[in-house]
Amino acid sequence: MQAASPNVPPPVKAERDGAHDFDFLIGDWKAHVRRLPDRLNGSNAWVDYDGISNHKKILDSNANFEEFEVDNPVKHLHIKAQTLRVYNPQSHQWSIYLLDVDKGVLSLPPVVGQFTGNRGEFFDQEDYKGRAILVRYVWLNISPRSARMEQSFSPDGGKTWEVNWICELSRD
Repeated sequence: MQAASPNVPPPVKAERDGAHDFDFLIGDWKAHVRRLPDRLNGSNAWVDYDGISNHKKILDSNANFEEFEVDNPVKHLHIKAQTLRVYNPQSHQWSIYLLDVDKGVLSLPPVVGQFTGNRGEFFDQEDYKGRAILVRYVWLNISPRSARMEQSFSPDGGKTWEVNWICELSRD
C-alpha cells in the first residue's frame, strides 16, 4: 500500500451549485397552514388556515418571489405575506427575506441556508419577546405536487426546537 505523497494536496470537492434548488416552487399552489400562535411556552393550541402560495422567478435569475395568502374564516383570521429568496453563487447559500408590503418592512437579517439532497435548512437569530432565539426553516417532502415547510424556534442555542408553523403545499 502506497502512502499519499505529502506534496500532493487532497482532491477538492466541488461546491454544489444550488441555484435551482427552489425551482420546484415556481407556479401556483394551494396552501394549508397549521400555526402555533402562542410560542415557546408548551402550548399545543394550533390554528389552521387555507389559501394560496404563488411563486415566480425574478427576471429569469436565481431569485424568486412568493405571494402568500391564507384565511381561517371561523376565527376571522387572515395572513398575507411575501417572500423574497435570493441565491448567492459564491457562498452557495440562499437568503430568505420576509416582506410586509403593507407596513413597508423587509425582515433583517435573512434566514440563510442551503439544500442537502431533497431537504433544505435555513437559520437566523432573532429577538422574540425580549430574548435571543434561533429560527430554523426546513423544506422537506418535496415532489412536483407537494412540499412542506416548517418553522421552528429554539430558545437554547439549537439543543431543542419547537415547531410553530407548518405549511403544506399541494397542486394538481
